[in-house]
Amino acid sequence: MRRFRYGIALSAACAALLLSGCGGGGNSLESLDESAGGAPAMAPSAAAAPEQDAQKRSTSQQAGRDGLVSDVKVTQQNRQVIYTGSMSVRVKQVATAVDQAKQIVTAAGGYLSKEESSSASESRDTATLEFKIPPNAYGGTLGRLGKELGMKISMNQATQDVTLQVADVNSRLKSAEQSLESLRSLLKRADTIGQVLQVEREISAREADLESLQAQQKELATQVSMATLTLRLLGPVAVEEEPDEEPAGFLGGLKSGWNALVSTVKVLLTVLGAVLPWLVASLPLVALLVYLVRRDRARRPGVTPPPPGPRPGDPGPETA
Repeated sequence: MRRFRYGIALSAACAALLLSGCGGGGNSLESLDESAGGAPAMAPSAAAAPEQDAQKRSTSQQAGRDGLVSDVKVTQQNRQVIYTGSMSVRVKQVATAVDQAKQIVTAAGGYLSKEESSSASESRDTATLEFKIPPNAYGGTLGRLGKELGMKISMNQATQDVTLQVADVNSRLKSAEQSLESLRSLLKRADTIGQVLQVEREISAREADLESLQAQQKELATQVSMATLTLRLLGPVAVEEEPDEEPAGFLGGLKSGWNALVSTVKVLLTVLGAVLPWLVASLPLVALLVYLVRRDRARRPGVTPPPPGPRPGDPGPETA
């Protein structure tokens, strides 16, 4: 019994010592962390980590909803746009308005490319002007023409984005130039006449393609660099002609056939009108020629056939 009691007492004493040691160790570790400043430094970062994660998740979710990726930088491309427009203006004097329109366009950096005019009377005069205007001055020039010349009747504007077409033509042009250079270098290494002729045919075909692409590139550059405006000036009582819309289907075919018939009749009448004076002038000659032929036939002596006589070998007439 005594040994058992001593064992219990010894176990209780050991447990008390272990608990006191663990408590002291914890206090010493806390004091060491406080003295080194470890706990205060790590606590904010540990607290801020969930907030940063939440911000990242919200940002990624927002980007997913918007359909954008945060790492992609969007750059604005230089668009190639063709501007075209048409305007009708009623003016008091067409000649004066034509000169004023030319001055406005020239002041904006443009020029006149085509001009058509008709002058039936001063009040019925009309003029159609086609201007080339820089795109940056296109809108302001339209406003001035519509306000300063007279009363604007109608205006139509259109734009065409040819950025992809310009890029395609430039790419094909570059490839054609490189291919042509390769063929020319290959021509220098040709040994036989057949090889030379074959390479020269290829060079001729590539040069034709290159010239066609260069013409397309030049035309696109011209259309992009200058906007096209068709200005129609009408006198005080001149009538504006509206373009007719072609009907489709049976009516369209009927109208086309009628127009073709009218055109054919006009051509035939034109030919008849051109030939008729010659016919009238040649009628006296034809009549004279017919008269002379008939008179010549009338003057010729008629050839009378001989009277029938006895044929050789026939019996003579019977004598009484």
